Amino acid sequence: MARVFTVGEGKPPLKGVPLVLLTAGVAFATFMEVLDLSIVNVAVRTIAGNLGVSYTEGTMAISAYSLASAIMQPLTGWIAQRFGEVRTFAFSVLLFIVFSVACGLAPSMTMLIVFRLCQGAVSGPLVPLSQTLLLANYPPKRRTIALALWAMMVVVAPIFGPILGGWITDNYAWPWIFFINVPVGIFTLFVVFGLLRDRETRTVKVPVDAIGLGLLAVGVGSLQFMLDKGNEKDWFSSHLITTLGVVALVCISFLVVWELFQRNPVVNLRLLGRRNFVVGVTCLSLGMFAFFGGVVVLPSWLQQVMQYNATWAGYAVAPIGVLAIVMSPIIGMVQNRFDLRLLNTVGFVIFAGCSFWMASLNTEAPYREIALQRLVMGAGIALFFVPVNQIILAGLADKDVASASGLSNFFRTLASSVATAVSTTLYDHRSTFHHAMLAEHTQVGDRPTEHYLQLLGHTGLPEPSRYAALNQVVNAQAATLAANDIFWLYGVIFVAITGLIWFAKPPFAGSSQAMG
Repeated sequence: MARVFTVGEGKPPLKGVPLVLLTAGVAFATFMEVLDLSIVNVAVRTIAGNLGVSYTEGTMAISAYSLASAIMQPLTGWIAQRFGEVRTFAFSVLLFIVFSVACGLAPSMTMLIVFRLCQGAVSGPLVPLSQTLLLANYPPKRRTIALALWAMMVVVAPIFGPILGGWITDNYAWPWIFFINVPVGIFTLFVVFGLLRDRETRTVKVPVDAIGLGLLAVGVGSLQFMLDKGNEKDWFSSHLITTLGVVALVCISFLVVWELFQRNPVVNLRLLGRRNFVVGVTCLSLGMFAFFGGVVVLPSWLQQVMQYNATWAGYAVAPIGVLAIVMSPIIGMVQNRFDLRLLNTVGFVIFAGCSFWMASLNTEAPYREIALQRLVMGAGIALFFVPVNQIILAGLADKDVASASGLSNFFRTLASSVATAVSTTLYDHRSTFHHAMLAEHTQVGDRPTEHYLQLLGHTGLPEPSRYAALNQVVNAQAATLAANDIFWLYGVIFVAITGLIWFAKPPFAGSSQAMG
């Protein structure tokens, strides 16, 4: 029989300075963990060059982190139940600091990949438990604000990651993209342990679901690796990608069946039987897929076609965080006065409108128009991410909040990974398609083509250079049309979600922990 220990229950919510400190500490931890998913992206070429490996091998430093984090997130509920939410969170922060330092000091790419794998593994529980700890220690009437602050960090951090990573790499050295985690982590550790050490949750000694754990690790690991390397390996024309796909399908299928019949499952899939949880997670996943897909495509297009450098591509994307930061706390304070489905609908409409707006841009688009579109889209973030998380947690018992948060964050992370893979593949394939279509209308002897070549000749370009310049124009237009196609697709997805969210059923404030 499992033994239950009750520690520090019945404590009143935090108020005043302790609540502010806890919010800051947990928010920084959330920002730090999510930031590390994207901060390495722009530094990969520098890291690979310094460590004497190819760019392709360098990207494993990105894949290792996301792979390990994705595996550990669904385990959050089980780990927190076994060791306590506060201990699990504090220990995860401590190990995150240790492995961040190890990453910065790594003497070879092999060691960096190993340390990134460890860093991702210990980061898995951070984001779900940061949400849980905020909700558990906020006054009941202000817990929607806690959700809003948490949501803001989760969404904004991936946007600022490439900007911060590029700036640090250009002005200092790549190890500092890892070393900056140290002061943040130490601050979080002291705040959380100092304020919450006597507020530990109930712990339950349950047997380890070894089979479920193995199926989860192999299935999710294979899926994540397949998504990371699929485009590079030309997807299912590669035996490796095909094998990974089959392994992921078999393991995850068996995992679902196994966990549903386990008394102490390592992943609580019974939550998927709750209507609001399923609707909320589905909308969250589809919304993050379409949102993050745009975040992936836009910088690529700006650098490839518009000739922005990495820093200015980041500046073009960065305005999306302005309204998200300003509006998220406001939405958190007032959202209980509205039907959350209505707020989500408005957010999805903003996302759809901005996506269709982006689909109309051409190679003459000025920076201010691109930045303005991103600025407006930031309002959609607050109206989407804040209410949907309340819908996900609505009606759940206190003991299920950590599991629900871990599982929903797993689907959020997976949706982002799928979006990256799909967007990159679509961008490449549609660019090739449009290039072929445009090339049919730029044949030698075609009147507009000859006229353009003559204009280039008047600039003094020799004939071979004229054809090269023409091909560059065709490439730029093909890539722009490909980006337009993708933004149209994501706009349609956002429109579809506006109907899906209405399958959620009020009331949305039934969780004793989440909403008081």
